[in-house]
Amino acid sequence: MIFEGWLFQPAFFLMKVIYMNYQEAMEKVNSRLLFGIKPGLERISALLERLGNPQKQLKFVHVAGTNGKGTTCTLIASTLKAAGYRTGLYTSPYVLEFRERFQIDGQMIPEEELIQQVQAVSAVADEMEASGETITEFEFITAMAFRWFAERKCDIVVLEVGLGGRFDATNVIDTSEAAAVASISLDHTAVLGDTVEQISLEKAGIIKPGGTLVCYPDQQPGAQAVLEKVAEERGATFRLAKLSMVQEQERSIYGTRLLYRGEPLLLPFVGEHQVKNAVTALTTLEVLQEKGWNLPLKVIQEGFAQARIPARMEILGHDPLILLDGGHNPGCAAALRDVLAEHLPGKKLVAVMGMMSDKDSRTALSVLAPLFSAVRTLRPENPRSLSAEELAEEAAVWCSDSRPCTDHAQALQEAKELAGKDGAVIVCGSFFLAAEIRPMLLK
Repeated sequence: MIFEGWLFQPAFFLMKVIYMNYQEAMEKVNSRLLFGIKPGLERISALLERLGNPQKQLKFVHVAGTNGKGTTCTLIASTLKAAGYRTGLYTSPYVLEFRERFQIDGQMIPEEELIQQVQAVSAVADEMEASGETITEFEFITAMAFRWFAERKCDIVVLEVGLGGRFDATNVIDTSEAAAVASISLDHTAVLGDTVEQISLEKAGIIKPGGTLVCYPDQQPGAQAVLEKVAEERGATFRLAKLSMVQEQERSIYGTRLLYRGEPLLLPFVGEHQVKNAVTALTTLEVLQEKGWNLPLKVIQEGFAQARIPARMEILGHDPLILLDGGHNPGCAAALRDVLAEHLPGKKLVAVMGMMSDKDSRTALSVLAPLFSAVRTLRPENPRSLSAEELAEEAAVWCSDSRPCTDHAQALQEAKELAGKDGAVIVCGSFFLAAEIRPMLLK
C-alpha cells in the first residue's frame, strides 16, 4: 500500500511524499506516458524548477547519436572514474535491470535510494499533473537522475541523450564541459525525420553557445555538414575525431589493441565501429583535459581496459561460442555483420533473434540473415515486440531454415546443437530479448 505524508524542502515549500516499496516505485515510473503530447523542454524545465534545479549543481559530458553513444559514454565515464572523479552515468535503455540507467562510479543506484527519488519526484509530478501538465516517463526518470547525482555530489555526469537531442529531456542542461555526437543513421524516423540531415539537426540540438562539439570520425557527409553549420551558428567549437590518432595493433572477437600517443591502449570491444567510437571518446577526453580535468595517459589506459557494456557484442559462452548483441536497427545489424564476417569466417553461425515491431526488421534481416545457416525466432516479452512467427517468415527470405520458437531455453538449445562445438550462436535483434536471455547464459 502507498502512504502519503508531507516533507519540508530547502526550496521553502511543503512537498507531499509518497511512501512505497520498490515494486510500487517501478509501477509509478512505468505508468507514465512514453511520449509527450507535444515536443519541448517546458515540462522538464518546470518539473526541475520545482525540484530546485538539481542539474544546475552538476557538470556534464553530453552525448547524442544513433549508434555508439552508449559505448562512447561508457569509455568516457570509466576513464573519469579511473581518474578519481565521482562520475555519474545516465544511459538508456537498460539490459537487465532498470537501475542500470543510473550509475555512480560503475555502481547502480541502490533500490532504497531509487525509491526515495521516485517518491520525491512523484510528489511534484503528481501536483503538476493535477493542474493539467503531463510529465512523460523519460522526463520523470531524467529528473530522478539529476536529483540523485546532485545529492551524491558527483564531480561530473556523463549524460546519454534518450531520443534525438533538441527536445530530449537531457537537453535542459546548460552548456556542457563537452558534447559529442556519435554515428548518425536513420532511426526513429517517425519522430526525428526521414533523412540523415533532418535527424542530424535534431541531434545538433545539444550544441550550446560557447561549448565544444566532438563529431564521430566517419559521419555521413550530410550529417557532418549539419553539425558543423549549427556549431558555427551557435559560436561553438567543432572538433572532428580522427582515426589517425590511434593505430590498430591487433583485432579479435574479444577486442582491439591500439596504440595511442605511442602507448598501448586496450579497447575491450570488438569491431571497426568500436574503434571509431573509441576515437570519439578519446577526442572528448582531450577536450576535458584542455578544460583542466586531470586525465593522464595512464588513467585513459586504465579506464578503457576496465570498460564493460552488457549485450554489446558480448561473449558469453564457448564450445560453441555464444555472442550476445542487443543492437536493434539497421546500423547495428551492419556492425554485427562486419564483426561476424571478419572474425568468424567459415564458422557455422546460428541465430536466436527477436525484434520490436517498430524497428526496421526487414532491412536488419537482409543484412544479417544471409550469414546464418539457421535462424530461431522468439517474441520478447514486450507489447511492441514482433511475433516469432512473423519474424521467422521475414527471415526465411534470406535463410531457408528459419522457424519460430515459444521457449527461450528451447531456442538456445536448438541453436547450440545446430552450430556444433566449432560453430557460433548469435543472439541478436533486441535489448529486450538480450535482457531475457543474458541471465540464462550467465548461469
